[in-house]
Amino acid sequence: MKAVSTPPLRFLKTFYISARRGSFKSAADELCITASAVSHQMKVLEQQLGLTLFERGPRTLTLTSAGAFYLEHIEAVFARLESATEQLRLRFARQVVRLHVPPFFASELLLPRLAAFSAVHADTDIQVTTDVTRNGAHALDSDVSILVGPGNWSDDVKATALFPQAYVPACAPSRLRRAPILRASDLMHEPLIMHNHRPDLWDRWAAMAGIDMLRPKQLIHLDTMSAIVDAAEQGVGIALVSAPLAESRFTSGALARVFDEELKTGDCYYLVTRSADAERPGVSNLIGWMLQQFRSRHERNLVRSENC
Repeated sequence: MKAVSTPPLRFLKTFYISARRGSFKSAADELCITASAVSHQMKVLEQQLGLTLFERGPRTLTLTSAGAFYLEHIEAVFARLESATEQLRLRFARQVVRLHVPPFFASELLLPRLAAFSAVHADTDIQVTTDVTRNGAHALDSDVSILVGPGNWSDDVKATALFPQAYVPACAPSRLRRAPILRASDLMHEPLIMHNHRPDLWDRWAAMAGIDMLRPKQLIHLDTMSAIVDAAEQGVGIALVSAPLAESRFTSGALARVFDEELKTGDCYYLVTRSADAERPGVSNLIGWMLQQFRSRHERNLVRSENC
């Protein structure tokens, strides 16, 4: 019987990254090689396995059933390798905590405060990932995640609610000075900025405001909350922005609320981790600090708003 040889580790890593990214070009950027080299490695891997792992379209790359099965097991293997590496570092070197947060959460809440944590915990290295392509689950290669959802997380993680998600119409203050928007129906005459991944938000806000059919002057589609907020600040149009994350923009005057009514989505920002990871000193310290910074911050704001 002929022995089954395991494909080279570099081919498996290329497959793993390509499958997660859904793009040979994105995988090539992460691996610092060319897209043609990635494509060649995947063809060789498929030949070695005698299976087709990817369905290749003109502009799409999707996994076959065999590819999806392989990814599930390869991902677990790489997670164990990364965990073993981190445990090695924990035992013989510096502590490393892997943190995944949404990009706008990182820029608005995390990074402005991170220096305070680093000053107290200088022996802990922090690896921050803001990959927007992730599927909303706590990844195997993360120790701590900030995720947005209704709270129905898997049983293998611990999740603590930080604050609810809500959206409010906002724009550049100069835009309101030029042409005040007094009623919700006035939005019909304005360009509206829409989130590609949340196309229902404006319709839901309009229904809350009593508008049956929202027909704006123009729709501008963007794919990240960071880009949406930047566009609103620069006067491109009216945007529904994350009210809790954009708080500093309102305080500084960079953004102005068009209306006070907020769309409550039913989702919350959660701090998510696995129980085993939470017991590590570096992870435990970061979790405690983040809960103090973000959960208590929101509770203080609730008290302030109730007293107004």
